Amino acid sequence: RALLERDGGASWVLFKLDGGIDHILIDEAQDTNPDQWAVVRALAEEFFAGLGASKATRTVFAVGDTKQSIYSFQRAAPEEFDAMRAYFRARAKTAEQGWDDVDLDMSFRSTAAVLGTIDEVFAQAEARDGLAGPDHNIHHEPYREGQAGLVELWPPVAPEIQDERAPWAPPVTARREDHPAARLASVIAGCIGNWIDSGERLESRDRPVQPGDIMVLVRRRGAFVEELVRALKQKNVPVAGVDRMVLGEQLAVRDLLALGNFLLLPEDDLTLAVVLKGPLFGFDDDDLFELAYGRKEQTLWHRLRSQADRSTKFRMALDELTSLLARVDFVAPFELFADVLARRRGRHLIATRLGRDANDPLDEFLARALGFERTHTPSLQAFLHSFDADRGEVKRDLEQAMRNEVRVMTVHGSKGLQAPIVFLPDTLQVPTQRPELLWTKDPYLLWPPRARFVEPVSRAAVDQAVIRRGQEYRRLLYVAMTRAEDRLYICGWNTRNKPPEGNWYDLIANALANFGEAASFDFTALSELGWQGEGRRVTNPQTVPVETPDGSQNYVPMTGVLPGWALQQPAPEDIPPRPLTPSHPDEDEPALRSPQGSDAGAGFRRGLLVHRLLQILPEMAPETRRGAARRFLARRVHGLNQSEQDALAAEVMAVLGDPDFAALFGPRSRAEVPIVGRIGDYIVA
Repeated sequence: RALLERDGGASWVLFKLDGGIDHILIDEAQDTNPDQWAVVRALAEEFFAGLGASKATRTVFAVGDTKQSIYSFQRAAPEEFDAMRAYFRARAKTAEQGWDDVDLDMSFRSTAAVLGTIDEVFAQAEARDGLAGPDHNIHHEPYREGQAGLVELWPPVAPEIQDERAPWAPPVTARREDHPAARLASVIAGCIGNWIDSGERLESRDRPVQPGDIMVLVRRRGAFVEELVRALKQKNVPVAGVDRMVLGEQLAVRDLLALGNFLLLPEDDLTLAVVLKGPLFGFDDDDLFELAYGRKEQTLWHRLRSQADRSTKFRMALDELTSLLARVDFVAPFELFADVLARRRGRHLIATRLGRDANDPLDEFLARALGFERTHTPSLQAFLHSFDADRGEVKRDLEQAMRNEVRVMTVHGSKGLQAPIVFLPDTLQVPTQRPELLWTKDPYLLWPPRARFVEPVSRAAVDQAVIRRGQEYRRLLYVAMTRAEDRLYICGWNTRNKPPEGNWYDLIANALANFGEAASFDFTALSELGWQGEGRRVTNPQTVPVETPDGSQNYVPMTGVLPGWALQQPAPEDIPPRPLTPSHPDEDEPALRSPQGSDAGAGFRRGLLVHRLLQILPEMAPETRRGAARRFLARRVHGLNQSEQDALAAEVMAVLGDPDFAALFGPRSRAEVPIVGRIGDYIVA
């Protein structure tokens, strides 16, 4: 932007761009920030100036929907889209050029039940604030008319009422902790597992529901996401995991990081204690106390070495750590940690303690180690430093359901995606955070003080930020609901506090009060943590034939029995693993030149000259070959005297003129032909 708006030097750049740009396409225009719009405006400045650098018709084509502007953290704002549309409209009319505002009300994605629910929700003035003006109705026309659709509003999970424990009562009775979010996660996992096990039909596709058909959208990643992923894995439902994770916060990864730090500094007592108590070695408090108590000035590592014979567990830990210390300076980080997880059974030990959901961060950690080695020197210390510097955050690509797994992701991450079945679980929470720094329209940067010290300017800026936050919260709901193709399930959980006003659940419940039908839900059969309650249901039946089944194969859950081929040894590879090359020795090649030689490479130079002559002379007429050879050898760059030139030319011409080699050096011969074949069990090249 600074380059294009700068006086003087940018004029030539704009002139060159103007001469090469006839059409500008802006996709997802509602998420374009002011700086990006300024670049577009500068590039299109001459489009409407009458006679530009090109006589072709210039066009600006922008595709956007202000109802889906959800990236305010990237400074995107729907009013910028409206302002730029008005700007280009005015410029086009002034230049007497055509301009079209095209409203796209036809939805090719969702069924009538889903679209009808969306229309009812955003027909409310409270829900429409931030999406459209007061006089603009949000309406969708379903292209998939007559295809089965379903929307269900589940009763929210309520906290269980537990009896107060008597004062000073001994803790002899087990009490289950009440976590409404975990209960909802258990029911959703049970529902999905039941669909797959029972062959639940997706009517519009005329096939059973598959894991890849399901997407669970949350506003923010939190404990609920971890609970849901764990519950799905317990139900043996394939799940792609979360779309973003901080590797350094995963317990499985922290165990590997602690091991790496110990291998760099064995004298660090705390790190060694963490490693020993972790799942790799399984020390308990008694083991660690027995090892550490009374060691005085000894480090914990020296104590382990001196007391290894007191316990089998001590001896095993010492042997493993000593073996790793002997290798750490000679292997790359990926090889080191892959060895710990595979050959030393570290993955099994970690998964046994932390559960199968520990496999995802372990795989990402190994991928990070392998990627580091491709661009850096493979040093353990450098890898751990790099890992700590960037927090090890991983964004996983869940955009395509190619692996037929349930996708759990944020609404922001789902932008542009869709799924036949969508769950919205965290609908009773609203955003409460506000930016610590605020920009005014002047513009001034404000750092608002605490509420009791706030002054009018900061108060106005804070109030405006809260309004914008609420508007984007409702636009986020619109994006989430429009991801659903066939079915939409709205869920939620309550806490002991009253739900905040304006939450998604209340907006949807108010809209469905007179739309659809009442329904009773009983989730106790899906999970022991299930509940009962009243909700709403909106349906439309399948009234048209299924046009073209998508050809997806029915999902078959994996069993615990491996197929026969997985237990068989692979066939032996060809011997040798790489082809034999007769021109190369089997062992290491000798030095190119003898260290005691005195010919300064003359032998190699002669061989190259002969090779070159045998390559180019056969392409010439026989009567011209001798003269061409002499001219080639007479070049000063070769450094040959007359006698050497004559000798080489005579030798080459003798080979070319030999009747036994006539076919090899004939007019249509090839100078070199690669040959690859098999002689017995050997491949020769």
